[in-house]
Amino acid sequence: MSFTVLVPARLASTRLPNKPLADIAGLPMVVRVAQRASQSTALRVVVAADDLSIVAACKQHGVEAILTRQDHPSGTDRLAEACEQLALDGGDIVVNVQGDEPLIDPALIDAVASALALRPEAAMSTAAHEIDSLDDFLNPNVVKAVLDAQGNALYFSRAPVPWWRDGAVNRVPTALPSPAPLRHIGIYGYRAGFVRQFPSLPPAPVEATEALEQLRALWHGHRIAVHVTHAAPGPGIDTPEDLARVRALFAAKPAP
Repeated sequence: MSFTVLVPARLASTRLPNKPLADIAGLPMVVRVAQRASQSTALRVVVAADDLSIVAACKQHGVEAILTRQDHPSGTDRLAEACEQLALDGGDIVVNVQGDEPLIDPALIDAVASALALRPEAAMSTAAHEIDSLDDFLNPNVVKAVLDAQGNALYFSRAPVPWWRDGAVNRVPTALPSPAPLRHIGIYGYRAGFVRQFPSLPPAPVEATEALEQLRALWHGHRIAVHVTHAAPGPGIDTPEDLARVRALFAAKPAP
């Protein structure tokens, strides 16, 4: 199995300006992400940036980077342009690693790529892990995944699904259903041909309702293979508080 990791990086961020260039133990965040991804078995790790300052920072530290347009509405649209620039074949597998995940597990990257390689019927792959906290189950910022018998996604939701009919009091769940519900992890594998097709697919009504882009693929009949991992992902970075937390982790024990 061979695959390419693509790391979309956008300079503008409402909650954390210039986020890809934020310093983490002496290196820009996006470089930390790329270095972590390079510990996977990926054939190539490429940052798809929207600004020359990101490209320059990557090249300074030996990370391959390409410049993409600034007006892409989503990271998936940026990936589509990157696949075109890199002239990837339609059947090539790419894994989208978010540019704010400097503690991403390289083994998880491999597992997501493998899940897609082993499922020729799937256009995408992603990951999930078991939820062990009722608070997380009820939290709309924690996206839940429901799978079929083959491990393909049936649905993703911000709601507490699957709904345990007998485990609620006054319409509020009081315990986790069994088997444990699954939390979606925001890492995706794609076939390059599907990435190029995705921006042209009409948005799904349910996608707008849930604010979850992956529902577009399901709505149009494409399958998403889901790798279930036992380990929760490392913390991502969306806010200054998140950045401080990850900086403290690197200071306590620098990541390899």
